Amino acid sequence: MIQELVRQLPTASTQQAAGYPTLFLLVALGSLVPVVPTGALVSSAAVVALHQPSPFALLVVFGVASGAAFLGDVCLYWLGQRGVRSEHGSKWLEALTRRAAPERLEQAQQKLEDHGTVVLVLSRLVPAGRIPVMLACLLGRMPLRRFAHGDVPACLAWAATYQLIGLLGGSLFPQPWQGVVAAVALTLLISGTPALWRRLRTRFAH
Repeated sequence: MIQELVRQLPTASTQQAAGYPTLFLLVALGSLVPVVPTGALVSSAAVVALHQPSPFALLVVFGVASGAAFLGDVCLYWLGQRGVRSEHGSKWLEALTRRAAPERLEQAQQKLEDHGTVVLVLSRLVPAGRIPVMLACLLGRMPLRRFAHGDVPACLAWAATYQLIGLLGGSLFPQPWQGVVAAVALTLLISGTPALWRRLRTRFAH
C-alpha cells in the first residue's frame, strides 16, 4: 500500500518546486508563532533531500530552513519591540511572556548579561529555550540590529543540527518515508525530554 503511494508521488523536480517554498513558509510561521514543530520539519526535509538526485538538495534545505528561521525570529522580535515601547504592550509581547516561566526568564537574563548575544545560539538549540532568551533581549532593550547579528549564527546552528538529525534517521532506512518517520520521532524525543525531566523533577521535589 505504502509502496504504491510512493510510486504515485510527483517527480523529484515537482516535489522540490513545491516543497522548498512550503518548508520556508512553515518554518517562518513556526518561528513567528511557536506552535509548529519546526525542527521536525527540517529533519523531514533533510530525509527527503537525502534521496533526491540533486547533489545540492541538502544545501538548499539548509539555506531555506536557516533563512526562514531568521526571518521569523526577526519579525517576532520586531513585534515584541513594539509591545515594549507601547504603554499598553501588545498581544505578541504578552504571548512571549506567557511562554516564558519566571525562573527561566531570570536565568536567560543572567546568561545574556554574562555572555551577550552568544546565548542566542544556545537558546536555539535547547528545546523551549528561544522564547525566554528573546524576551530577555526585549526587556533589556537590545536593538534589533544587534539581535539580528547574534541570531544569524543561532539559526545556522539550529538548521544544521536538525538537518543532521534528519540525515541520521534517513541513513538508517532504505525508504524515504521510513526515514521521515524515524527523523520526526527522534526530533520529538529530543524536544520533549527536557520538559518531561523538569516535570518529573518538580513532582519528586514536592
